[in-house]
Amino acid sequence: MAAEPLKTLFYPFEAEALPLPRKDARVLFLGAEPGFRLPEGFDAALHLVQGFRPHFRALQASGYTVTPRVEGQGYDMALVLAGRHRGHNELRIAEALERVAPGGLIAVAGGKDDGTDSLRKRINALAPLEGHLPKHHSVAFWFRRAGMGAAATLRAGNPDLVVEGGFKTAPGMFSFDRIDAGSKLLAASLPDNLKGNIADFCAGWGYLAAEVLQRSQSLTALDLYEADFEALEAARLNVHGAIEPRFFWIDLLTEAVERRYDAIVMNPPFHSGRAAEPGIGAGMIRAASKALKPGGRLFMVANRQLPYEQVLSEAFANHTEIARDGMFKVLSARR
Repeated sequence: MAAEPLKTLFYPFEAEALPLPRKDARVLFLGAEPGFRLPEGFDAALHLVQGFRPHFRALQASGYTVTPRVEGQGYDMALVLAGRHRGHNELRIAEALERVAPGGLIAVAGGKDDGTDSLRKRINALAPLEGHLPKHHSVAFWFRRAGMGAAATLRAGNPDLVVEGGFKTAPGMFSFDRIDAGSKLLAASLPDNLKGNIADFCAGWGYLAAEVLQRSQSLTALDLYEADFEALEAARLNVHGAIEPRFFWIDLLTEAVERRYDAIVMNPPFHSGRAAEPGIGAGMIRAASKALKPGGRLFMVANRQLPYEQVLSEAFANHTEIARDGMFKVLSARR
């Protein structure tokens, strides 16, 4: 979570470098994450946008109005929480410019280690800044919508991507500029006789599901589960074939899977931000075990050093390693 940049985003209002919005103002918050604290007197209506399912659910539980994509126009102000992906940040700022009313304020904040100073300089060349403030090893900067030229330039610099195989992706998604090497190894290691109801956990923009659909002739259902809303929307464009896939925007660590499967494939995440968290993958393994029918099989890929064998032993009747290269291992388990 972006705890420090979240504080920094509201710091200009606390420091009185920016006036608080009117109580009747409509404020758009792009990339909102749980845990922010509004300055005293910041009473405007907030419209939060967050496509990562765990954050979305936490914000919703806190009582905020939150959607996975931007809705509406003519906002009085936009707040943008910047992250690590340059293209994603620039597209969020373009969205803010397109959604605020003419003259509307746009305030951006992000961590210095995530390149926010460089982002600030790039935006200043397109839309002159009114000011900026460093705080909490982050920086906030702000400017106003004067026209649509800046948004058009940012959009043009970050077009939709098409990677090897014709898959459509966008900045900010996992492995948005190439097919992930671990997913490739997993796809090459899958048996050709997968049949019945199959699920792709942590499906991303759909590479593994597309491979399963192409290779397996005896599928009765193919379901994709993904926490990143935009990646799942890309998967809708990328995964198609003889059967119609189903798509589920879900947090597999906290939300139950209702259906039961003959096989599950997955390339689970093991990072939260920059920090390695093998517990995420362990939780995904337990979720997969619960979602499999008796005798159902799990096929997963992981970095070689990640110690998933213990949780596989606890959650499955048996497991084995079926492939390995210099970076990854492919594990198979039977419930």
